[in-house]
Amino acid sequence: MSIFGWHVGAFGGVEVMNWRELPPLVPGRGQLLVRVHASGINFAETRMRAGTYSGQELPFVMGMESAGVVEAIGPGVTGHAVGDRVFGRARGSHATHVLFDADHALPLPNNIDFVQGAAIPVGWLTAWHALVTIGRARAGERVLIEAIASSVGSAALQIAKWQGAWVAGTASRDDKCERACAAGADAAYNYKTADLAARVMHDTGGHGIDVGLMTIGEETAASLFASMAYEGRIVMYGSTGGRQVCFSLNIGTRNLQLLAMSISTSSRFLPETMQSFRKVAVPGFANGTFRAVVDKVLPMSALAEAHAMVDSRSHYGKIVLVNDL
Repeated sequence: MSIFGWHVGAFGGVEVMNWRELPPLVPGRGQLLVRVHASGINFAETRMRAGTYSGQELPFVMGMESAGVVEAIGPGVTGHAVGDRVFGRARGSHATHVLFDADHALPLPNNIDFVQGAAIPVGWLTAWHALVTIGRARAGERVLIEAIASSVGSAALQIAKWQGAWVAGTASRDDKCERACAAGADAAYNYKTADLAARVMHDTGGHGIDVGLMTIGEETAASLFASMAYEGRIVMYGSTGGRQVCFSLNIGTRNLQLLAMSISTSSRFLPETMQSFRKVAVPGFANGTFRAVVDKVLPMSALAEAHAMVDSRSHYGKIVLVNDL
């Protein structure tokens, strides 16, 4: 069996990605070999390609998530069988085949196609970890989602509404704000032009935000902090707008909690987030409570085009590749 994938041997632009034959993949203990039917595009992989993603080493195969069919099972795996439809996070997913850690493979409901399955893992698990495990958002609270037009943001909107929260978001363009409101957001603000704190305080009757999802960083940190309610929780899961943030320590007088997270390194991810996601969210996709927002479906051969869309911030939700190679 020949295996092919988007290989990166040097950091740089899209020209460093090459579709080539890869060494055979044999599932080790606790692993599954999955034939990839569709894979999701993520902002982080453009940083991996460019060499600005912390800890990324060369060479590597592009991709962070996918959906497909199990073709082989490694020793010690239970709960999975050859022929199962699965989806989840797996490095090297922009390929014909990929190895999954069995603990990270989720069953793909029969009424959910591979495109939807590939659009879920990174964005939805990040949002679930941020709002359910770390932020502990509750009914009646006010939630603010930075980058609400992203895959994480569009997932967080659905999760927070399901939790019973009042939900607002920020985006860099008015059309994205309008689309977020059409999708159920109670308010959305263009962070490039709006006085965020003033708008939030007006729209919440002076209360402010109880749970804020922070992903932009330096560019918006001050306005987010100023928008928070007393004893609010800020969940930091990204830094797309600058990694260095300066803030006044007087946030202590407001008893704000700053909660940093990464689903890749959290000790709570597998025992808490994955378990609750498997029990609650996966059935939610099957019954229509949740649905990943897919903006564009492209062939696997169009990876460079997909990266260009991510770099231009022109999409809303997820870009998904389907295997045509």
